[in-house]
Amino acid sequence: SSCSQTPENAMKLMKDVWSKAKDAADRERKAMEEFLVEKGESLEGGFQPWDWRYYAEQVRQAKYDFDESELKPYLSLNAVTNAAFDVSNKLFGLKYVKRSDIVAYHPDVDVYEVRRSNGEEDELVAIFLHDNYARPHKSSGAWMSEYRTQKKNLIPGSDSINGIPIVSNNNNFAKASGSTLLSFDDGVTLFHEFGHGHHGMLSDATYEYLASTSVLRDFVELPSQLMEHWLSEPVVLKKHAKHYKTGESVPDVLVDRLKAASLFNEGFATVEYTACALLDMALHSLPEYGEDFDLGKFE
Repeated sequence: SSCSQTPENAMKLMKDVWSKAKDAADRERKAMEEFLVEKGESLEGGFQPWDWRYYAEQVRQAKYDFDESELKPYLSLNAVTNAAFDVSNKLFGLKYVKRSDIVAYHPDVDVYEVRRSNGEEDELVAIFLHDNYARPHKSSGAWMSEYRTQKKNLIPGSDSINGIPIVSNNNNFAKASGSTLLSFDDGVTLFHEFGHGHHGMLSDATYEYLASTSVLRDFVELPSQLMEHWLSEPVVLKKHAKHYKTGESVPDVLVDRLKAASLFNEGFATVEYTACALLDMALHSLPEYGEDFDLGKFE
């Protein structure tokens, strides 16, 4: 891990995470065992690893009663986009000016000037393209891309606009005839890609080769993973998650249930990926591999 500087620091971090995650997973297992007792059920041979996912979902439904479809009417694409722009403004002072007069590569793509006050006037920071809908021949998934990367080493005498980044966020939401409603996971994806978008828009490098997302691999996901958590903040949801028909703000009880359900089974999930990370780190710390190296035994 390049951000950790040394393998020892990386292992120390992961072992610390492992210890806390294992304690959380033990509490989750106890909750599932208690759930079985309440239902009058028992498992032959006790609770086994292969029972986990099934009973975790049973407990989640019984204890948290969260149906994501209840939240969807409050998460229109327009509402989530406005929430993302508002968070961006609060964190970085960025303003998004829609330019309907600029023709993009597809009619569904929205084009924005991204501006920030420098004390006297708003300066142009970036051009942002929001390409949100699925369509034939478009790649699947979600990603950030650039049509021009920020740089300062321009040819002498050239227009400074050539150093302004053109950044796009691409999603694959199903376009509705009316308001396009997103699941909470879709909303998180929009915020996640917007974090990558900020990495490109706020780049301040001399050379294009070192600008934007041209950073160490274990850092490139940091801006996106930080940004995605803002959608679940109650202050953001209360301000922007409004019913697409009535304009009513999302009820507090629904926000509370979302939060509780989202934290459930996180101990198990963290143990799962930390175990893989620990194994990978241990494997790459070996000085050499002999011809008789057995990965199965090592694991």
